Amino acid sequence: MDLDVHLRAIQGGDPVAFGDWMAGAEAPLRRSLGSFAAVVDVEAVLQESLLRVWQVAGRVNPDGRPNSLLRFALRVARNAAVDEVRRNRATPVYGVEPEGVEPALPDPALRAHLERCREALKGPARVAFEARLGGAAPDSALAAQSSMQLNTFLKNVGRARALLVECLRRAGITLAEVMG
Repeated sequence: MDLDVHLRAIQGGDPVAFGDWMAGAEAPLRRSLGSFAAVVDVEAVLQESLLRVWQVAGRVNPDGRPNSLLRFALRVARNAAVDEVRRNRATPVYGVEPEGVEPALPDPALRAHLERCREALKGPARVAFEARLGGAAPDSALAAQSSMQLNTFLKNVGRARALLVECLRRAGITLAEVMG
């Protein structure tokens, strides 16, 4: 489906049209960021990219091919992810599709720390994090299952990640050490 059917309304500032466009664009955008998942917060990059797309959609000119706004968004998302990689001095794993793949944690102590930190999550952050861990469904469906608005769900996933990172840091474990 050509998501550009929403472009004129989006350019006119219609948030409902943008929401409809996002419903179709989220999955391809998320997939396009898969190779960055091990080194950047893909959710943060995705949200930042969607915000940028919303802000500059008025300047996007259809080129006669389908999905011009989506193609623009893919470029924005990739550039945002590359910027984040450079900022973190990390290396993305190109060609790896992390969906459905459990990362190997060969260190039993690390595995134990991660489990303790995960068990320490409370309230909505835990609900959102657990839903995201177990769900292959789109975030909008996971949010609905968790009785949260999508934006609230995404913020709670971000909070859970930050709490996990902080918990690991308190245990003397840094992400750079784990990832590198």
